[in-house]
Amino acid sequence: MTQDSETLPALEVTGAVKRFGTVTALDGVTFSVRRGELLGLLGPNGAGKTTMIKAIAGRVGLDAGTVRVFGREMARKDDRTAIGVVPQELAIYKLLTARENLEVFGTLYGVPAAKVRDRVAWALAWAGLEDRADESIKSFSGGMQRRLNIACGLLHDPKLVLLDEPTAGVDPQSRERIYEMLDALAREGVSVVLTTHHLEEAESRCERILIIDHGKIVASGTVAELIGQSRAGARLLTIRLAQPLSAAATLPEGWSTDEDSRLVRAAVVNVGRDVPERVRQLTTMGLSIDDMTMAGASLQDVFIALTGRELRE
Repeated sequence: MTQDSETLPALEVTGAVKRFGTVTALDGVTFSVRRGELLGLLGPNGAGKTTMIKAIAGRVGLDAGTVRVFGREMARKDDRTAIGVVPQELAIYKLLTARENLEVFGTLYGVPAAKVRDRVAWALAWAGLEDRADESIKSFSGGMQRRLNIACGLLHDPKLVLLDEPTAGVDPQSRERIYEMLDALAREGVSVVLTTHHLEEAESRCERILIIDHGKIVASGTVAELIGQSRAGARLLTIRLAQPLSAAATLPEGWSTDEDSRLVRAAVVNVGRDVPERVRQLTTMGLSIDDMTMAGASLQDVFIALTGRELRE
């Protein structure tokens, strides 16, 4: 029985393999994306995220495997107007206005001349740039340029959107606005795949998460499912140190820290066994402890448990 076209996944990747010389960037990647789904693709630098996005977009040819978009198997040179691609690097013309940029991309994407004006008006409103439409984008903030960059990739009304680090280098308010834009797309039935280094955003915004490492999908599911599947356990131990870590300090395996170098964290599976051992590891380093708390595991804990690395920009 043939599957109804309306129920086919927006995207199906099966057994994707890509090698660059002796480096295997993708090693049998398989996943699918439902219609209207916001999917987060996470992984350390060099894990294969951007290669996967480029392969789906037809900018990199696979050595093996298939990519299907709305049920249609895609060869590298096939038409991909059903897909909108927003690269990590800003792909906009700095000497043009926002409106002019959108008009250029409308032409490049083959939007009929009769529809370009309406699509540009939609894009400006959707990106919140109506009042700055006729200003040179040289004066735009980083967040405004990001929003315009995304709008340019959507001008041809694609039903599948690929975004590589859409919130890189922007302030929290701009990130929130970008995710509001993406939520609006999902409500309209557009499928969105994005890579991000902001785990807390992926945790709160994405319906489903794929974690890729060394070119392979190492976990997939909702955040709750990933926590249950991983070695992260159900608890996170956070310890506040009496003094900040020195720049030369190396924490034992399983520990992480962030911008506040007085806070260190580690996953705990067995509280009675693991907490004393974790405390001993720190005191053996000569570190003094001010306070400690326990909380449920997060996506970051899952990520570290699966890859052994923190996700950093």
